[in-house]
Amino acid sequence: MILKNLVPLCILVIAFSNEAMSQNMSFEEYNPVSTLKVPGKEIHRAKFPFIDVHGHQYQMPTQDLSLLIADMDKLNLAIMVNLSGGSGERIKQSLENIKDHYPNRFAVFANVDFDGVGKPGWSEKAVAQLETDIKNGAKGLKVYKSLGLRDKDASGKRLAVDDDRLSAIWEKCGELGVPVLIHSADPKPFWDEVNSDNERWLELKTHPRRKRSATDPASWEQIIGEQHRMFKKHPKTNFINAHMGWYANDLGTLARLMDEMPNMYVGIGAIIAELGRQPKNAHKFFVKYQDRVLFGKDSWKPEEFPTYFRVLESDDEYFPYHKKYHAFWAMYGMDLPDEVLKKLYYKNALKLIPGLDRSLFPKD
Repeated sequence: MILKNLVPLCILVIAFSNEAMSQNMSFEEYNPVSTLKVPGKEIHRAKFPFIDVHGHQYQMPTQDLSLLIADMDKLNLAIMVNLSGGSGERIKQSLENIKDHYPNRFAVFANVDFDGVGKPGWSEKAVAQLETDIKNGAKGLKVYKSLGLRDKDASGKRLAVDDDRLSAIWEKCGELGVPVLIHSADPKPFWDEVNSDNERWLELKTHPRRKRSATDPASWEQIIGEQHRMFKKHPKTNFINAHMGWYANDLGTLARLMDEMPNMYVGIGAIIAELGRQPKNAHKFFVKYQDRVLFGKDSWKPEEFPTYFRVLESDDEYFPYHKKYHAFWAMYGMDLPDEVLKKLYYKNALKLIPGLDRSLFPKD
């Protein structure tokens, strides 16, 4: 009899314990399922064939490209630009693998090793290697965020993005007619105090090494300012500013910068969450600057592309983003016109990147 009476009591205690625990859950644990019922559906394949100008494939010299192509075809991804090409023998091996198997489905950008800047003959050697890589088939130059953050010159000093000793590299790209896709700094909140006001608090908690400060290694404003000065000093070179230059959350300022620097284009890699929370404002921006915005994803995770397609193509409301630590808010569709989508998906990339196969895309 006593045991029989204890059973409901135990159930009550367990229920109470679970409720108490739920009242003390962390922000990371709180991830409610929305009860909102609105029209809309996921988009698993882009409306038009597209070019991903911001891809990374680190094993391209030897990898089986057929597996990659199978995933690309499902997404309607016609051409992937691999920004992790390296230089010299490595990029030659990637280009040979592409030529032997899928010669019109990939493009590769070269990279410059900034180690040794300031040593006699460094600039001439770097420019000569870049020119060789382009002649061997590279379609552009990718500059990693290490320039401005981690790279140091021969004396151990932080290498600024607009260091004059690098000018010959940017000039050579302009001369050869190839674009420079450059990533400088990181989101501004990485430099801000980590507290309840910081919108990137969760990301910084889960990825603490991303935290920066005005002296680690320089302020955000300084690094971004260096990038802009570099763009302005080389008006004959086309620059694709990765991640919309970290101004996707401030399109008014980005519009002013676009007007100031007509040689600056922007890619949308890793910032779709910013666009998806301001669909009307973003729609206006993309229509106005439709000739200078390019599709890019950054990390190769095919399951994340549908978020991009849905934000860009639909007018759906309040749908989830794919990575909570980037964005804990819901997305809304920008409902871009077909002509703007075509420019974003492929026309602008065909204009900037030489030698891509135009037959993969609509003729209109």
